[in-house]
This record gives sequence, C-alpha cells and structure tokens, in this order.
Amino acid sequence: MALLTLEQARAILTLGSDTQYDDELTVYITALTEVVEGLVGPIDPREVVEQADAYGPTLVLLQTPALSLTSLAPVLSGGSTVDVASLYLNGTSGAVGRLDGANWTGGPWTVTYQAGRSTVPASMTVAARLLLQHWWRTRYGAARGNPGGGEDFDVNEPVPGFGYAIPNRVLQLLEPYRRPPVVA
Repeated sequence: MALLTLEQARAILTLGSDTQYDDELTVYITALTEVVEGLVGPIDPREVVEQADAYGPTLVLLQTPALSLTSLAPVLSGGSTVDVASLYLNGTSGAVGRLDGANWTGGPWTVTYQAGRSTVPASMTVAARLLLQHWWRTRYGAARGNPGGGEDFDVNEPVPGFGYAIPNRVLQLLEPYRRPPVVA
C-alpha cells in the first residue's frame, strides 16, 4: 500500500484533475513509500517469512513493527514447531520470548509473522506529503525558474546519510517511529 493515492498527490501538488503527470507521480509515490518504510519499517500489514537465530531468552525479528506471530519452526528437520500461543511478542522492538522464560534452543528458526501498522500515524502522512512536494519542486534543479533559491523546500545542508533527497523536517516527523538499529 502506498502512503498516498494518485488523487491525493494531485491535490497536494495542486494539479487538479490533470492526469498529464500520473505516470511520473506514480513513480514518486512508490519511491517515497519505499523511503519512508526504509526508515520506519513496513506501513501496510504484510506477511514476512525470515530465518532468525535466537540467543538466550530472545529471538529478534528484523521487520518492525510486528503485529502478530503466525508460525515458528526450526530450519533443520527433526525439530518441532513452537506453539505461538506460548510466546511473547514485543511488536515495537521485534523481540520474541517464551512465556515460560526458557532460553531458545534448536535454531535457527523460520519465523512467519505479520509486520506493519494497523493505522498510519498522521505525522507519517504529513512527512510523505512534504517529501512529495520537495521532490516535485526540486526535480528540475535550478531550471525550475528560481535559480536564487529561497523556497520553503530548499535543502541547503545535506542530511547525513541522505544527501539532499530528504529534508530535515521529514526526518523529524518520522523520528518517533524510526526503526532501531540492527546489530549483527
């Protein structure tokens, strides 16, 4: 699911019902959804199947937020599937623990779960709208008719790790939902 519809994008950019730019807008919508999900994790609920190792009492899922566990089975044959009702899921961190407090043994594990959000926070939607406006207004660089700059969408300082593609205001709106760093 995209963060914005084509109709919303046209309205945000004040294009009215003009469909002339629909192909380009569709690419922008797909790209901004990918960028936001790269920072905050999945938006639309989806099934994820991944292999995970567990050390001690915690198994950690890579895609957060996690909504629910579907199944958990050892990768190697001969082991038994774990009843997900006997597990605890911290959806925000992706930590999976055993309700009996025991350590995980017998892995690696194939974990199937639902990741995403049941509702999209308003600040994510606003961030998506601002990012669309920024990319749209800056797509032609200085040729856009304002070579002196001074627009509200100028990005004078590159954001570390993002260059000029993502304005600070977008990152600030997404900050409360940023995924924790993955440690290997």
